[in-house]
Amino acid sequence: MEFTGKLVVAVSSRALFNLDESHHIFETQGKEAYCAYQIEHEDDILDPGFGYELVRKLLAINAQTKNKQPLVEVILLSQNSADTGLRIFNSIEHYGLDITRAAFTGGASPYGYIPAFGAHLFLSANAEDVTNALAAGFAAATILSGALQASNVEQLRIAFDGDAVLFSDQSERIYQQQGLAAFTENEKNAAKVPLLDGPFKGFLAALQCIQAEFSTEKSPIRTALVTARSAPAHERVIRTLRQWGIRIDEALFLGGMPKQDFLTAFGADIFFDDQKKHCEAAAEHISTAHVPHGVANQVDT
Repeated sequence: MEFTGKLVVAVSSRALFNLDESHHIFETQGKEAYCAYQIEHEDDILDPGFGYELVRKLLAINAQTKNKQPLVEVILLSQNSADTGLRIFNSIEHYGLDITRAAFTGGASPYGYIPAFGAHLFLSANAEDVTNALAAGFAAATILSGALQASNVEQLRIAFDGDAVLFSDQSERIYQQQGLAAFTENEKNAAKVPLLDGPFKGFLAALQCIQAEFSTEKSPIRTALVTARSAPAHERVIRTLRQWGIRIDEALFLGGMPKQDFLTAFGADIFFDDQKKHCEAAAEHISTAHVPHGVANQVDT
C-alpha cells in the first residue's frame, strides 16, 4: 500500500482490548451466548489488550502535528456484529482513542476490507485472518502476547526481523534447506544484489515518511532491525535498505544470539518476527506479533 500522506493501521478488537472472557464463551457456548454476553456487558469497559499501547502511541503522533492533517489513522476491523461491537466502541470512547471508522463483519473474515481502507498494516489476534491477509499481499501479523503496562517512554519503538518480514524469504530458504555455510556464502556473493521485498517493506516505508515530518531528535517513532544475521551477511541488508531509500534507526546483527535482551534494551513496544519461537521468547516483556510468512511457516504435507 502506497503512503499518501497518512499511515493507516487496521486492528482487530481482540488485538486492541482483552476479550479473553467473552471469547472463551464464544468457543465453549457458541455465538448466541457470546452475543448475549456482550450486549449484557456493553457498558463494562474492557481492559487494554496487547496491541493497545501501539495504537495509543500511534494516535498520539497526531497531537504533535499541530494544525496539519493527521499523519495516522487507526481503523477497527472486527468479526463482531454492530450490536456486539457497541461494547468495543464504548471502550474506545472511555480511553479517549480517536478511532472513528470500523467494519463489523458479523463473523466473516474482515481482511477483505484492508485495501478499501488503504491500511498499511493489519494487526489481529486471529491467525487465520492474518494468514489470509498476508496471502493477499498485505502486511499483517498475529498479536501473541506481551507487556500490558504503559511504557514510560512516549516515543513509539518498533522492531522488525529481517528475512521473511522486511525482506523476502529467498535467503532464509537457503539457510533452512542447505545450512548456515551455504547461506553465508550466498549472501557474501550476492552482497550487492538487493534483497526482494518482504511483506512489511511498505509499512516500514510509511513509518519513515512520518519520521521525515520531524527532526531526528524529536521523531515520535524509532525503528530497529533485529536479525540473526551477522557479518558478512550484514552487507546485503545494508545495501538493500540503501537501494530502497529507507533509513532504519538501529540495526542489530546478532549472529544467532537470543533476541529478547536486545529488544528490551531497545525498549520495543512491539516486535514483528516470522518465527514463533523468537516471538514467544520475547513475549514476557514486549508485545510480540507473529508474521506467518515464508519458509519457516510452511507445513509439510
